[in-house]
Amino acid sequence: MEHEGSHRFARKKRRTRLWLIMGLCAVLSLVVILAISLGVVHSHVLSSSSPSSESLKKTIIDKCEAFIQNNKSSSANNCQKIWSAFQQAFVGRDPCNVPMEAYDPLIHTVIQDPVCNRMLFWSKTKKIVHDFTEKRDCFLTLEDTLVGFIMNGLTWCGKEDSNETFTTGCPGWTDCVNNTVRSFWNRASAAFADAACGDVTAMLNGSIATPFSPTSIFATIEVKRFKAAKVKSLSVVLVTKENKGTTCDDPSLQDLQKEIEPKLKYNCKAVPESKIQDCISHPDTACGACW
Repeated sequence: MEHEGSHRFARKKRRTRLWLIMGLCAVLSLVVILAISLGVVHSHVLSSSSPSSESLKKTIIDKCEAFIQNNKSSSANNCQKIWSAFQQAFVGRDPCNVPMEAYDPLIHTVIQDPVCNRMLFWSKTKKIVHDFTEKRDCFLTLEDTLVGFIMNGLTWCGKEDSNETFTTGCPGWTDCVNNTVRSFWNRASAAFADAACGDVTAMLNGSIATPFSPTSIFATIEVKRFKAAKVKSLSVVLVTKENKGTTCDDPSLQDLQKEIEPKLKYNCKAVPESKIQDCISHPDTACGACW
């Protein structure tokens, strides 16, 4: 009886050991599966920025080529070189530490013919300005130039110690002064103003308290670059709501006159928005009659 009991105990011990081994194997298998799964997910997360980079590259090059196709005067531009110069400005950098000068190589890469007497600047009138230039070819805004057209509506940034380009998770316009997108538009605006020549026009919002805002790009960057050696006059089109709102005697517009060089001729005209909208609807109307 003692011998038989010993055998039963041994068999029971072996079964227990077997179950423990099987259980350990199951746990190890689960760990391996989880590790592989996490590895796949981790790999996907790390590579998720690549499609963003490739997608942005395709968007920019496609827009560049479409612009050149529709504007033969821009045919000297190379879209691949423009993309490369664009990336160099921000890739690998803190997205809040990209000064406007970082885009100098991009600006110098783009070949843009001067458009004297047709340059249209704007502040707080974005929609009506672009509705107008979309239908009329007598004026040209920054967004109607090659570099402005390409970047308009896009968001991008880089990150420190990364060679990727990101289109999400980037700082917003007011999150930091030297953010990637804001610095681009500051630099592009400076270049557009530097190229100003002949009679220059600016469309400002007459429905707000300060049409010539001292913090706007128009005030802080563009107006300061109008040089009498190249620019003859500045004409302000003050867009109003049915002859209501701010007039050309507004104090902020008097500040504008003080900002420009004395040799520059200055004139201002308050124009109802409905009149400009009518010109948009009737493209056969002469541009000079729109205000």
